[in-house]
Amino acid sequence: MISRPLYIEEIKNFINKPQIKIITGIRRSGKSTVLSLLKQELLNMGIEQHRIIQMNFESFSYSELLDARSFYVHIKEKIQQSQRYYLLLDEIQEVENWEKAVNSILVDFDVDIYLTGSNSHLLSSDLATFLAGRYVEIPIYTISYKEFLDFRQHYFSNADKLNNPFVHYLRMGGFPVIHTLNYDTETAYKVVRDIYSSVILRDTVQRYKIRDVELLERVVKYAFDNIGNTFSGKNVADYFKSQQRKVDINTIYNYLKALEGAFILYRVPRYDIKGKELLKTQEKFYLSDISLLYATMGYRDRMISGILENIVFLELKRRGYQVYVGKLDSREIDFIAEKQGEKIYLQVVYKMESSQTAEREFLPLLSIDDQYPKYVISMDDFWKDSMDGVKHMHISDFLLSEGF
Repeated sequence: MISRPLYIEEIKNFINKPQIKIITGIRRSGKSTVLSLLKQELLNMGIEQHRIIQMNFESFSYSELLDARSFYVHIKEKIQQSQRYYLLLDEIQEVENWEKAVNSILVDFDVDIYLTGSNSHLLSSDLATFLAGRYVEIPIYTISYKEFLDFRQHYFSNADKLNNPFVHYLRMGGFPVIHTLNYDTETAYKVVRDIYSSVILRDTVQRYKIRDVELLERVVKYAFDNIGNTFSGKNVADYFKSQQRKVDINTIYNYLKALEGAFILYRVPRYDIKGKELLKTQEKFYLSDISLLYATMGYRDRMISGILENIVFLELKRRGYQVYVGKLDSREIDFIAEKQGEKIYLQVVYKMESSQTAEREFLPLLSIDDQYPKYVISMDDFWKDSMDGVKHMHISDFLLSEGF
């Protein structure tokens, strides 16, 4: 089991704090592993084993505890009033009315609670009602390029050293399970297809009571096929109309919302740099992992720029940035990323094969009148020039850099 220090360090800041820690992310992104790493961290701090209660509600072992009352009684029987207990509860959304049980446990006992879930409705209005102001969300993403290199070093010998590790990461994606064994691409994509099918069925269709699964799959494919492109629910509805299929636009928006809720998609709003306001139309959607695209639709070279954008977007989110698509007059900035009052601007392109391409990518950043860092990210091996303070970086260098 490899440590994921980015998340453990964030969680450590909240150990023994009154907030409930809610760890969210798509299935198989590593939430259970993070809980196990947290348990080891607590043991290292001197917490006795019996004061750490770890439960995974997808296990048959807890099938009789999937209602609030049974769950509460089970916890009550394990807790001694004179000591603080640490509850590590995996896939808590499987427990009916879990919010009520967790709220009662918080009121009745001295506990420090950590939850994981595979649906963003863990943070729904019901939760806000019962636990208002008493929880913090810690999102977990599939593994970064840096973590991928750590996995390679841990699980593989020098004989399995890759000639071009970034290309391997680009082709395989970031689900941790893919990088624990030497899968070929087709086998890896089959594993990811199974993950995708589970997420669609359990966290989307069942959770949102979706009846037209075939339409949902069509919406997924439209979103996947438009990585890096701005679009709206109306664009999707118009596309279906051109295919002689009439679809209510509200249904499209509900399906997109369901896909966000299951962490299949992330919505990125547009921001008008001059007007300093969020725009309500033509957002972008990115995947929680690029391997979902390959597993469902095959690898598509023509989409490489959007795929690279997706990788950069996820890295920005891992590092705690709020991310927007920038609009500057008629020009687009791929990403504006903000954190703690600081900003960075980024353009992402496959390769700058001509001076015209370079000018097209640099010019929008050069037009921004502030002193925040600006980057052009690409896969060029030799084109390393910067221009008037706009820095060019190979994408692998950017993903490994500490300075942003």
